[in-house]
Amino acid sequence: MSEAPSQDRLNRSLRTRHLNMIAIGGAIGTGLFVASGATISTAGPGGAVVAYALTGLMVWLIMQSLGEMAAFLPVSGSFGEYGRRFVSPSFGFAMGWNYWFNWAITVAAELAAAALVMKYWFPDTPSYVWSGLFLAILFGINALSTRAYGESEFWFAAIKVITVIVFLILGLTMIVGILGDAPGTANWTNGEAPFKGGFEGIFLVILVAGYSFQGTELIGVAAGEAEDPGKNIPRAIRTIFWRILLFYIGAIIVIGFLIPYADPNLLNSAEDNISVSPFTLVFKKAGILGAASLMNAVILTSVLSAGTSGLYASTRMLFALAENGHAPAFLTRLSRHQVPMNALMATTLVGLAAFITSIVGDGKAYEFLLTISALAGFSTWIGISWSHYKFRQALAAQDISLKVLPYKASFFPAGAIIALVACIAIVIGQAYGPIKDGASVTELALPFIGIPFFLALWIGHKLITGSKPVDPATADLSSHTDLAAEPEALSAPEA
Repeated sequence: MSEAPSQDRLNRSLRTRHLNMIAIGGAIGTGLFVASGATISTAGPGGAVVAYALTGLMVWLIMQSLGEMAAFLPVSGSFGEYGRRFVSPSFGFAMGWNYWFNWAITVAAELAAAALVMKYWFPDTPSYVWSGLFLAILFGINALSTRAYGESEFWFAAIKVITVIVFLILGLTMIVGILGDAPGTANWTNGEAPFKGGFEGIFLVILVAGYSFQGTELIGVAAGEAEDPGKNIPRAIRTIFWRILLFYIGAIIVIGFLIPYADPNLLNSAEDNISVSPFTLVFKKAGILGAASLMNAVILTSVLSAGTSGLYASTRMLFALAENGHAPAFLTRLSRHQVPMNALMATTLVGLAAFITSIVGDGKAYEFLLTISALAGFSTWIGISWSHYKFRQALAAQDISLKVLPYKASFFPAGAIIALVACIAIVIGQAYGPIKDGASVTELALPFIGIPFFLALWIGHKLITGSKPVDPATADLSSHTDLAAEPEALSAPEA
């Protein structure tokens, strides 16, 4: 078996440390640094821990599915390509364009966020100045080379990791009384703690916790440019998720011990106010001078990290769409450093256009774009789980031994099915709040507008091209890895 040469033109220059930090950088951001306090305010410290643990289990199952496919087929386009190969060409088309759109809009959102962060220090400088500067930085990093992106994300993520580790160490010393007075377990036993609101509180946090973990799938996009993906992807998948989960649950436990769940600052932390970020509050309790400025700098790092990764991911997805004839062919052009330059410029222009819509008029057009992309991450996770299920069917139908998989997902098929059902349940659950608040039909339907957008891409492509579901017996399992180049290895018998 051999893969089309076009799939092998991108540089394989991302090392294991890059892949680890890309996954961390995608998952750790304002959801942890700023909004984590609101989850404790909603469900209490115990409820928040349970909610993040359950959501983390779901994401772990999704990462298992992605890791198995990405290690065996480390191709450009990742899950969009897997959808095309194992479900249907129309499904892959919808997956790819949906993910590209989501990250292109995210780049615009990060430009706006970066300007807000800079206003903390420079309140009189126009926002567009900072947004323009940061867009130039994001473009420059991505245009330089894949290695440049990997290095920048490594250091951006390293700053976040160091911040979380220092936070956990300081928090632990405060909890046991080495630094300041030990708070004991009062914040876990007072009032409705540790489970404020019971099951409903946990459910409400689960609905938002998934957004905090979105970005972990970036490692799948990066697989197409990873060195020795058969070894490096499994290594990253095995270690990275538990680190992320430890950071989230560890941070929630520390916050739960040191700050009462009823503290109004925790609820206000959902408003992206750095001064009331739970991290800022704990650092202040530890006596760190300039805690708010420190966290503002970390938040800026998070914004730049998300923007850089968003531009990288959307560029690679657009490149892969063009490779498969799902986008104009000129988008496959590579620079001398093997960067998809036309795809990068096109994505940058779309991100810039979206950002401009956020600052002209009343910004309603931009809000609408954000609404469309709100559930795109969950659509991607659903697609990954479904593609993995069909991938295993293809292996079985073509009598390919599981022994050839560089990484094997645990608990298949239960894991893929549980993750699929859980993601669908979370998407449906987004209606709970509006229904409870007596929202109108329009208000109730608005958050779900991204779903018909995805379905329109899927069904529209199917109607125009007449594509059929992929028969597992003829599904394309070809890859440019050495393993897949040896048909006799693929058909090795099971033990």
